[in-house]
Order: sequence, then structure tokens, then C-alpha cells
Amino acid sequence: MGVRPRGLGETMNRHSHIWLVAVVFMIGCTAMVHSQESAKQPLRLVQTISLPNVKGRLDHMDVDVNGKRLFVAGLENGTLEVVDLKAGKWVRSMPGFKKPQGALFVPELNKLFVASGDDGMLRVFRGDTLELIDSIHLEPGPNRVVYERNSKLVYVGYGGKDAGKDYGEVGIIDAQHDKVVGDVKIVAHPSELLLDKAGTTLFVFSSAASRLQVIDTNKREVLSTWTVTSQRPGDAALDEFTSRLFIGTRTPAVLIAMDSKSGKEVAHLPTPEGMDGVYFDAGRKRVYGFWGTRLAGWLCICLSAEGC
Repeated sequence: MGVRPRGLGETMNRHSHIWLVAVVFMIGCTAMVHSQESAKQPLRLVQTISLPNVKGRLDHMDVDVNGKRLFVAGLENGTLEVVDLKAGKWVRSMPGFKKPQGALFVPELNKLFVASGDDGMLRVFRGDTLELIDSIHLEPGPNRVVYERNSKLVYVGYGGKDAGKDYGEVGIIDAQHDKVVGDVKIVAHPSELLLDKAGTTLFVFSSAASRLQVIDTNKREVLSTWTVTSQRPGDAALDEFTSRLFIGTRTPAVLIAMDSKSGKEVAHLPTPEGMDGVYFDAGRKRVYGFWGTRLAGWLCICLSAEGC
């Protein structure tokens, strides 16, 4: 998960509540996706969880499903926040990060990976104790982090203007030994990474360049580069069954449905401004999008993903 609410100063506490409510609901529903009855239920308020002493914008999140913990990147607070979902409360703040963004929990390795943009670090923690066990130095701008379980590789996006370069990179990390084993050069800083279930295709979105690049993870090279018609694509979701990419853009604010095999755009849906998170619910065939400004936030839903 990578929910990224925006909001500063006096509005931040309220936004923290709003977005954590949405995340808890979505996690709680995963066990019901095979139920026809639950598929008809609308979204409803489940719980509100406060993050004490967190100021400024939050960024990506990830969840420990078995341990019922939520990890929240406090981007402007310089912390990683830990929430106990079973108890419904905040339990810990981990300080010392410079612009923490990407969070990735890998249960099979008992590891938590946290990327921080300003110092170019990917830190590795024990999943159970949250003890720091390794630090991997990349370049400035580490953001999105995804895991491929077959090869046990972690992919992390960085570079671009954050690193003073006119191109971005996707770093390849051996997740068992916490070592950099390669990288792929891309058009600009990666704003989103999506990996298919087979682990052979990585979709890389570059907001600054309004491009989507398709990487063959076996060859470790870019196979295709597609232009996104609306500018600043930042977040996306993948439905492999229908070969659809759902892409949120900022200029104008729309949700684009794109054929994941050809790059052809097949639908455009208007959205509120301030897109910051797109997710696909395979059980209900829904796309969840998080949008908002400093003064208001929305959880918007496209109920007919099959028709896009």
C-alpha cells in the first residue's frame, strides 16, 4: 500500500484520521473478497486512529497482515510510524529519517525496508523487533519500493532531479543479503512502480516526464516507453485479468484506463484535484483513488473497472 495524504500545519491531524480510516477499512475487507454479499457493501467508517506528534505530510504505507501492523512514512516528520491495527492505536515512532517515503514489509524474510529521499538510503529493519540491521546507500530520491518473491529482489526508484540528473534509475536489491545487484536507467525520477504477479514485467511511471516505461526484469532493460496524454502521472494500479492500468494524473486531474499490453488509453474519468494513491480491488472490480487538498480530502471509487 502507498496511501499519501497531503496536508500541512493545522489540517494535518484531521487528515491523518481520514486516511488511516480508509486504509484500515481496505485491509479489513481483504478477508471478505470471496463473499458475494460483502461485494455489494458500500464503504463505511470503521475506525479513526490518531498519530500523536506527527506534523506535516505523510507518504507511503505498508501493512504486516499477519502481525496486524501498519507502517506509515511521516515524510515531513522524519519518522516511520507504527500502528497496531488489532488494538486500533498508534504504538511507536521510529525517528532519524530524512524524508522517509517508501515502506515495504516482506514477511517471508522478516524484513522491513524504508526508503528516505534526502539521504539516498534504503534502510533494512528486522520485521519483528524493528531493529536496524542494514543500510544500503543509493542516490538521492529513493521513493517507491516493490518486492518480487520468486527472485527475492527488491526494486526501488530514485535519481532524476533529486540526484541532479536528467534521468532516473530503478535499483535492484538482493533482499536476502541487502546488496545492490544492478540498476536500470529510465527517463526521469520514478513516481510509481508496479510489478506483475509473474515478476517479469515492471511498470515504471515518471511524473516529471509524463511517461510510462515497461521493464523486462529478466533482461533488466526497458522494452517500451509510452506517453501518458495527461500530465504528471503519479500513482497507478494494475488489473492483470483485464490487462488494465489505472493511472491517476494531476494535469488535468483524471483517472486513465490504459491497456497494459499496448499502452493504448481506453478511458478517461474526471477526478478531484490532488491525486495521491490509486488501488485496484480485484474482488469487487473497483478502483479506489485518494484525492485531496489541504482543506479537504476524498475517497473516490470507479465501480465499473470491467467496463473501462
